[in-house]
Amino acid sequence: MTLNTADAQKKIPLKNFFKNPPKTGYQISPEGNYYSYLGPYKKRMNLFVQGINSKKATRITSITDRDLSSYFWKSESRLVYFKDSAGDENFHIYAIDADGSNIKDLTPFSGVRAGLVNILEDNEEEMLIQLNKDKKEVFDVYRLNLKSGSLIKIATNPGNIIGWVTDHNDKLRIAVTADGVNTSLLYRETEEDAFKVVLTTNFKESLSPLFFDFDNKNLFVSSNIGRDKEAIVKIDPKTGKELSVIFEHPDVDAGNLSYSRKRKVLLSVSFTTWKKQRKFMDAETEKLFKNLESKLGSYEIAITSVTRDENTFIVRTYSDRSLGSYYLYDLSKDKLTLITEVSPWLKEKQLAKMEPISFKSRDGLLINGYLTMPNVKNKKDLPVVINPHGGPWARDNWGFNPEVQFLANRGYAVLQINFRGSVGYGRKFKEASFKQWGRDMQNDITDGVKWLVQEGIADSNRIAIYGGSYGGYATLAGITFTPDLYACAIDYVGVSNLLSFMKTIPPYWKPYLEMMYEMVGNPETETEMLKAASPVFHVDKIVTPLFVAQGAMDPRVNKAESDQIVDALQKRGIEVEYMVKEDEGHGFRNEENQFEFYKAMEKFLKKHMK
Repeated sequence: MTLNTADAQKKIPLKNFFKNPPKTGYQISPEGNYYSYLGPYKKRMNLFVQGINSKKATRITSITDRDLSSYFWKSESRLVYFKDSAGDENFHIYAIDADGSNIKDLTPFSGVRAGLVNILEDNEEEMLIQLNKDKKEVFDVYRLNLKSGSLIKIATNPGNIIGWVTDHNDKLRIAVTADGVNTSLLYRETEEDAFKVVLTTNFKESLSPLFFDFDNKNLFVSSNIGRDKEAIVKIDPKTGKELSVIFEHPDVDAGNLSYSRKRKVLLSVSFTTWKKQRKFMDAETEKLFKNLESKLGSYEIAITSVTRDENTFIVRTYSDRSLGSYYLYDLSKDKLTLITEVSPWLKEKQLAKMEPISFKSRDGLLINGYLTMPNVKNKKDLPVVINPHGGPWARDNWGFNPEVQFLANRGYAVLQINFRGSVGYGRKFKEASFKQWGRDMQNDITDGVKWLVQEGIADSNRIAIYGGSYGGYATLAGITFTPDLYACAIDYVGVSNLLSFMKTIPPYWKPYLEMMYEMVGNPETETEMLKAASPVFHVDKIVTPLFVAQGAMDPRVNKAESDQIVDALQKRGIEVEYMVKEDEGHGFRNEENQFEFYKAMEKFLKKHMK
């Protein structure tokens, strides 16, 4: 299909890419009488509840300072949601009745971060949560009563536990510890027993517990022990011995393993090549997805919520050019009903295709990524935005990305590179990134730029780099160590000084600190290496116009990281724009701040990419 039409090239208003959708995040109640969704109220995403057979929804929260972070149904009449303050990531847990009454902050502790351990689906009044209430570095497990608000500590963290797993009877029987370099799997037969170490591995080898099998004896885990790619295997938790391989892929890591709570069978394993794929283990589930695919066409499909009887589903569609729609599917009636389109104001034919690409790095590694080109007739000598992802131990995925589509609509090609260290490509690929910040990791990005130029896609005089978090670091490293490569750069909550960054991480990251030293570098013993890779110590090399954006409440990359680079450049007379938002953390979430940021980005790029 050719998209070189006036309609395809139409300039779409900036707000259409970044405004809050009127309805998203749908979930269905356990008995299927209601569904819920997130929608805007005074510019903040709030919670709405609607009867399945009703046309009217009721807004049950009235939050005006910060979006809800996430939520779920605890029972047919009560919901739970998480919310932080100004991006500080110290999430509180709230409960609220489905009619909007009886709202409670169940973790009203200052400077404490709450997390979910087990929803306890068969217990309508309680759930298991974790809190770093007693010691900021570690999380203990509590039984939380949603009615009374009572908290009973059921497991004290000795200081090194980073994860907990319950069995299907909701008993806490698995723990994972880390000393920063070594990770151990701990097991106990009953909650009355003491945890015992079953298996210890170096952090380079991973064994992540998923869930018990259905008789609560053996354990499904994701593991790369003895292999390069992570596989889904079953182990004996008493001995750590591998019993069977459930799924492995020759080229990529295995992803999530799903199961039926009702039928007690494994359903599928997901994995990502250039798109998300599934290996089905259950004929009913495979039939369900094939049926949905026949009804929904070429869109990607995800089941986001299901009733307790596993008869009624919330189904979400999406693609690289669409945020898709939500549907209600009744399995017994084979009835699919459209609930809503997420962003109907965005027309697919006006948006750009995201295509998979690959190239070889200078030292021979196969590097994968995605290229999105604007809908213009001549796709040669284009202005390009290089967009390295955060993490860095994360990855870019195929799908709808509002930033990418916004930039493509403004005429820029966008290159996203899964440089070495990006997850999903196996252990060797990840380890190739260790202590390579500003070095081989950055070379992969540089090699991607050169590949684009060699292919004739990029105009070498009109290449920008923009990234957030680690991508912000890569942006600064790009204009520091390859100063002639980029016409301009945008650093969004990025690291500028590896020495100060390693000393200001959140306290609950402390169990991972030795691992960070192994993967990034030790500021005490490898000071010179880290200084050599820190852009702030090499500002004399920077000549590229720079735009920096930062959240003042960022707990991951402190504001000082941005302050340092801005101050150093301004003293040298280098053009640098600086946007700070006092009500934001690690990235901007509030709608009005996003509008301001992307408006400034558009203006900045236009000025320097003529």
